[in-house]
Amino acid sequence: MAKATAYPLRTYPFNQQKLTEEEIAVIFAMTSRRPEPFDEIQKLVTAEKAADFHERWVLNYGHASVAEHAIIHMAVENLSRLAADTLEDNRLASYTEKSSRYQILPQDYFHVPQELEGTPLYETYVTACQRLFELYGQLVDGIQAHLRTTLPQGENERDGTYNVRLRREATDSCRFVLPSAALTNVGVTLNARSMEHAVLKLLSSELAEERTLGEELKQRGREVTPTLIKYTEPNDYLMGTRKAQQELAKPFQQPQASAAEALLIHYDPDAELKVVAAFLYKYGHRPYAEVMQHVRGMSDEERHAVIDESLSRLGSHDTPVRELESVYYTFELTMDYGAYREFKRHRMQSYMPQPSGTGLGYLTPPLMADAGLEALFDEAMEVSQKGFDAVAGEMPVVAQYLVTHAHRRRAITTMNLRECYHLFKLRTQPTAHFSIRQVMDQAVEQARQVHPALFKHLRLRE
Repeated sequence: MAKATAYPLRTYPFNQQKLTEEEIAVIFAMTSRRPEPFDEIQKLVTAEKAADFHERWVLNYGHASVAEHAIIHMAVENLSRLAADTLEDNRLASYTEKSSRYQILPQDYFHVPQELEGTPLYETYVTACQRLFELYGQLVDGIQAHLRTTLPQGENERDGTYNVRLRREATDSCRFVLPSAALTNVGVTLNARSMEHAVLKLLSSELAEERTLGEELKQRGREVTPTLIKYTEPNDYLMGTRKAQQELAKPFQQPQASAAEALLIHYDPDAELKVVAAFLYKYGHRPYAEVMQHVRGMSDEERHAVIDESLSRLGSHDTPVRELESVYYTFELTMDYGAYREFKRHRMQSYMPQPSGTGLGYLTPPLMADAGLEALFDEAMEVSQKGFDAVAGEMPVVAQYLVTHAHRRRAITTMNLRECYHLFKLRTQPTAHFSIRQVMDQAVEQARQVHPALFKHLRLRE
């Protein structure tokens, strides 16, 4: 009896202390054309050969996927939250940011835009930011004092633990008065291909801070991958298209409130049919058209039975099967800027925000009224409004730095059913921030109304 040759499974990490990211990318790329195992290919690659490979194949011939094997970890510090939004607007990357929900920010911890240097608006801007931070500090102290009367210390709770608990509750509400100019630190992990895209967008920005960040990332990134991102430049397409769209949108500049915080503005009437067809198609051997024809001939009870059989086993921590990606929902959401910053972390969706501003009003955290601090909070909103109006007259883009985390922002988002399960479950649970939770509660209710069978098995955490 003939005996087959054994090729045992091998798995092993590459030692990044001995190999550069560009060398690793080349070693992985070469396996497509060389029969040797990776550790044998490794012996053929040097830093010089890696640079030559990337120059020829990635940059000149467009084999950009090779750059995805070169991983860059970048620490970015003292960046405004407004600029952090642009930095983090890349789907294929990972970010961890300093949280204003868990830390008390120091006074004067804000960015001053280069555009204001030497102009009369400089003092207006700085004075507004300083006052917002002063009010932030007063509110933190006031809320903590109030909480000591409403949240007693546990019998066995240590003083340090109790103080941290109070601080956590206080900062959760007081951060609403922080301007978008408030600084943050961001840890970034992404591959060289994504880095190139991120740098390109930053270099093409209207804001000087973001262009400076793009240049910094480009130079620092070249210390890790000297070849793969060295030619990144401002993009004429992005800049020209932005300018054209701004001109086209002029008739729609006057702010107007939405009818609700969450509006389901588009969904597929055939969503149920498509999901059932996807379930049946996956393990069948018939063309999709034939499967769909069969699904259209099924009764509602038969289709619902297929859905139940495919989704009823979902546990609280399970990820739904990929067939749910076959249908999409589009929502228009209006939420405070703080909630928006949490919402945009769900990067599998496709979201498109309108410019940040003060025209849609602001959200007042319930704790402000409970603690008798509404007057201080409203003063902060007035400081923000006056500063914004003064700067927006000459520099509307720069004025966005003075928008607080309490001010509402509107965006549309399109996501598939699988992402709906993930987003709604996470952002409606009791530990989610209250302001994003109330928006997501409305969104999930509207989705359930149009497709009850598809959302039947979305078990929200209580």
